[in-house]
Amino acid sequence: MDGTFNENDLSRVVEADKAHMWHHLFQHKALESSDPRIIVEGKGMRVWDQNGKEFLDAVSGGVWTVNVGYGRENICKAVYDQLMKVCYFANSAGSIPGALFAEKLISKMPGMTRVYYTNSGSEANEKAFKMVRQIAHKKYGGKKTKILYRDRDYHGSTLATMSAGGQDERNAQYGPFAPDFVRVPHCMEYRKHELGLEHLSGREFGIAAADAIEEVILREGPETVGALCLEPVTAGGGVIEAPEGYWERVQEICKKYDVLLHIDEVVCGVGRTGKWFGYQQYGIKPDFVTMAKGVASGYAAIACMVTTEEVFEMFKDDTSDPMNYFRDISTFGGCTAGPAAALVNMQIIEDENLLDNCAAMGERMLDNLRKLQEKHAVIGDVRGKGLFLGAELVQDRETKEPVDEKLAQQVVAECGAQGVIIGVTNRSLPGRNNTLCFSPALIATADDIDQICDAVDKALTKVFG
Repeated sequence: MDGTFNENDLSRVVEADKAHMWHHLFQHKALESSDPRIIVEGKGMRVWDQNGKEFLDAVSGGVWTVNVGYGRENICKAVYDQLMKVCYFANSAGSIPGALFAEKLISKMPGMTRVYYTNSGSEANEKAFKMVRQIAHKKYGGKKTKILYRDRDYHGSTLATMSAGGQDERNAQYGPFAPDFVRVPHCMEYRKHELGLEHLSGREFGIAAADAIEEVILREGPETVGALCLEPVTAGGGVIEAPEGYWERVQEICKKYDVLLHIDEVVCGVGRTGKWFGYQQYGIKPDFVTMAKGVASGYAAIACMVTTEEVFEMFKDDTSDPMNYFRDISTFGGCTAGPAAALVNMQIIEDENLLDNCAAMGERMLDNLRKLQEKHAVIGDVRGKGLFLGAELVQDRETKEPVDEKLAQQVVAECGAQGVIIGVTNRSLPGRNNTLCFSPALIATADDIDQICDAVDKALTKVFG
C-alpha cells in the first residue's frame, strides 16, 4: 500500500477490489449491482467491514481458521521478530521455529514422530497421497496404490485432492481426475436410509457403516488398497460426527488389510473439537495426520503432514538407492513465519485453557441449538463436536427432504443483517446444501454463544415463520 492511501477513505480499496480481485467461492456477477464486503479490522471474536459495521464472527474467518481470535499481538510480534532474523530458507535445511514447533506439536500427538511442512491443507494431503503411492512401489511391487475416501468428505482443491473429494458439486466441471481413488459410503446416521441401514441405530449403525468400507476393500482387492483418508468430523459435507463403534471398527479393518489410515485434521486440528485433534476424541491411531487452518490461527500460512516413525523409516531403509527417499519439496514449507506463529498459537491455547473452554462452550451451543430445534420444525438435526456444530434444515422431519438451499442462504443473510456471521454448506452436495455451520473461535464466551443462537432464532422465524 503506497503512501497516498488514506485509511479514512476506503472507496479506493473498494474500487480496486471490484476491478482486480477474483474472490474465492464467489459469483462475481453479484458485484455488478453491489460492493464487495471488505473486512478491515478484527479483535477477539469480532470483525468490522469497510462501512464500520460490526460482526460477531461465528465461523472463525469464514473457513474455520482463526481459532484463538483476532488481534493477538504476541503472535504478530513473534512473526515479526522471526522474519527479522531469517524469513525463509528451503526446508532441505532446518530452522529454529521449525524444529521447536515440530517438537511441540509431536508432544500433543502420542504415536506420531515426524512433521513435514507444506504450503496448504490441500498440499499436506497430497504429500500423504504421494507417500502412499511411493510405499506401494517400494514395498508392494506397485500394487497397493488405491486410496479410499468417504462420501461427503473434502480434502482439498487440487486435482489430486479433488480426486479424493466426496462432494460432487465441488468436483463438477473439473475432471477428469486422477485414477485409483475410490469412494466409500458416508457414516451419517441422520441419513442412514440412503445407505439402506434405516433399521439400525447407534453402535450397530456405526459398525455397519464401517463394514461398508470393508466391502469396498474386498471389491477392489485388498492387495490394491494402500490407504483410507477420512475427516474425523466431516466438515463442509454437513458437520457429521461418526456414531459410536465406527472408528473402532475402521481401525480394525485398516489393520486387517494392511491399509494406512490417513486422518485429515485440516479443519478439526488444534482444538476445534475440544481436544488437540479430532481423532483423539475416538481413540484412533493414524499413520498420517494432516492439518492447516487452526495451526497458526491464520496469522501466518502453515500446513503440516505428520506421520509415524514406521512410515518415516520406509524412506531411508536403502541409502544405496538414489530414488529411495521422499523426493518432494514445498516452497513455502521453508517459511519461518508459520511455525513461529504456531508456537505462540499453541501456547495461547494452553495458557488460556481453550480446549476446556471449547468443550464447555460447545456443550452450551449444542444445548441452545437443540432448544431451537424444539421451537423450529425446520431444524431436522443438530450435530457436531466442541465448537464445530451444524443444524440441518429440512422441509419435513418425517421425509427429511432438505429445504431449498436458497432458503438456507437466506437464513445466513438474515443473521448477517443482525451482525452475526454464520456459515452454510455451499456448492458441495447436490440437493444437500442445507446445513447451517458454526465454528466460533475457541475464546467464545457464553454471551457470544447466546448471541449467535439468538440471531439464528430470529432469522429462522423471519424466513420460515
